[in-house]
Amino acid sequence: MSDRESNSLGRMLALVLRHAPEKFNVEMDINGWVNGRELSESISKQRRHYHWLRGWHFAAIANADDKGRYQVEGEMLRATYGHSIELELDLPTDEIPEGLYWPCEEEQVETTKEFGITTGDRKHIHLSRSITNAMEAGHVRIQRPAILEVDTVRAIADGHIIYRAGKTVFLVDEMPGEYLYRIDADDPIILEVVAQWEMEEQIAEQEEKDAEQAEKLAKQEEE
Repeated sequence: MSDRESNSLGRMLALVLRHAPEKFNVEMDINGWVNGRELSESISKQRRHYHWLRGWHFAAIANADDKGRYQVEGEMLRATYGHSIELELDLPTDEIPEGLYWPCEEEQVETTKEFGITTGDRKHIHLSRSITNAMEAGHVRIQRPAILEVDTVRAIADGHIIYRAGKTVFLVDEMPGEYLYRIDADDPIILEVVAQWEMEEQIAEQEEKDAEQAEKLAKQEEE
């Protein structure tokens, strides 16, 4: 299995387990489990270039995921978070850190602290194990996210159930504002992450300039 094939199958796996099991006519139970062998057979029938596909290929992709987004039990597979479909996830609720973190836009901080975090287009709120994890999760859609800390000790004591999903991701159905606290924008961890992003952007810009210069030189030599 090539890297290209692995990436393509990884996207299919995420689609089926998180959003659309009907895409390849596989049955999903109420807890989000599907049979990997049945999934591989369905895909190989619909897409003949995957005639070699077997259930263990999906198990290998799931087990290799460094974020712990999937769970494998024998032939059965499921996503542990990121669903847009209604499920009853029987995830563990023990060993919850005393603080978890959530990213948001700077202008959302005060409103969120007052009214709490909402699920948006997801079925659960996704909380991160560390400030760094939350920064990286937020950076997907926010240039420089603000970070809120969740007092999980008080939240759990007041009856809010928090689930362990991936290695760095935790889920909760709701999180009222009374448990939320702003992490200072000049927190050393935040500054370190931002500095790393800026360095990566500078490297990317330089590589782009180098590529453009190389292209110009190649055209000049052709002339």
